[in-house]
Amino acid sequence: MGKDQIQQLILEAKQGNQLAFNQLLNEYWDQVYHFHLSRKVDPFDAEDLCIQTFAKAFDKLDRYDSNFQFNTWLITISKNLHIDHLRSRKKGEIFDAFIEENSEVIDDSTTLEEREADEIQNRQLKAGIEKLNPKHQTVLQLRYFDELPIAEIAHRLDQSEGNIKVLLLRARRSLADNLKNNS
Repeated sequence: MGKDQIQQLILEAKQGNQLAFNQLLNEYWDQVYHFHLSRKVDPFDAEDLCIQTFAKAFDKLDRYDSNFQFNTWLITISKNLHIDHLRSRKKGEIFDAFIEENSEVIDDSTTLEEREADEIQNRQLKAGIEKLNPKHQTVLQLRYFDELPIAEIAHRLDQSEGNIKVLLLRARRSLADNLKNNS
């Protein structure tokens, strides 16, 4: 696709044209996905980071500067998300190591509090998901609870991978809105 076609799609996407969003996603998905794979991210996390990249890009599309290539902007967003991913993973590893080293010292009530907090968060998440339309519920269930790759979800739902990616973007946005409104 040429630069003029990309710029036209971006303009249409800024105006809310869903077909333009889909075309941009399909045009750049592989590039963003392979960027994450080249950073030693496992395929499941790479797909999630791609979804986050496009969600963030589409939310902030009005900030895109057309003096730069669109793929450069997407990769910049991806790099930042990759760094956040590494930080959160590293924090988790540090926390796990701390727990392991200090397991004899840790008070059971702390563990109980953590379990209660997790249960509350899980109930809120389930309540937010239950408010979504059935398509969004299904795609989130298959992706995050059943941990299926996008290709398998597309096969099961008899849809294209591009449609599944867009459906996941929309489902995550709707879920985030539901959770924000219930906070």
